[in-house]
Amino acid sequence: MNFGVIVFPGSNCDRDVAMVTRELLKQPTRMVWHEESDLSDLDVIIVPGGFSYGDYLRCGAIARFSPAVQATVKHAEQGKLVLGICNGFQVLSESGLLPGALVRNRDLHFICDRMRLRVERTNLPWTAEYQPGQVITLPIAHGEGCYYAAPETLAELESNQQVLLRYCDAEGEITRAANPNGSLNAIAGICNRQGNVFGLMPHPERASDPALGCTDGIQLFRGLLLAAVGR
Repeated sequence: MNFGVIVFPGSNCDRDVAMVTRELLKQPTRMVWHEESDLSDLDVIIVPGGFSYGDYLRCGAIARFSPAVQATVKHAEQGKLVLGICNGFQVLSESGLLPGALVRNRDLHFICDRMRLRVERTNLPWTAEYQPGQVITLPIAHGEGCYYAAPETLAELESNQQVLLRYCDAEGEITRAANPNGSLNAIAGICNRQGNVFGLMPHPERASDPALGCTDGIQLFRGLLLAAVGR
């Protein structure tokens, strides 16, 4: 499976993701400069975390116009896999590949912590290695991670089962205290209607190497390999 990781001016998690796909999963991985427009050799495109273009205007607002993101939109329209992590989720929302928006955290503070998440659905490659209702722990690091959408959009997300991850407590309960940024419906990660585009604010790449003391994130990437074998 050929992975591509987009590199913007301001990216700071691109090498972390590449380490997981290239070193831990032993998969071909190409760093994609933001000015590239031919991504036809890739099976999975990952839009990593960081501060693309310095987060000028708002997070992801400029990145959406880059040639690499325009090519990512075409990649997704062909049914291929696209993953957006943290700033990458913001970019996917700005580009229209995912509904809603990521706005300032509820308390207007940057949050860097490890959070518990409940897995809502496991019949897609992104979460196939988890169990329904499983509580996992992944790091977060963002100032604009509060998921917001109009009521009708939220209703569509819920009815179509597009919410894949929610912030929760140790028992899997959805509470205000367990929702670090005030996201509506405690949403931490969503997919598009077709299920081939997934965006999440937590960082699975920071919980993949056993040396870090937590490997809940590696299962997300392993699910992609299983999907490739199934095809």
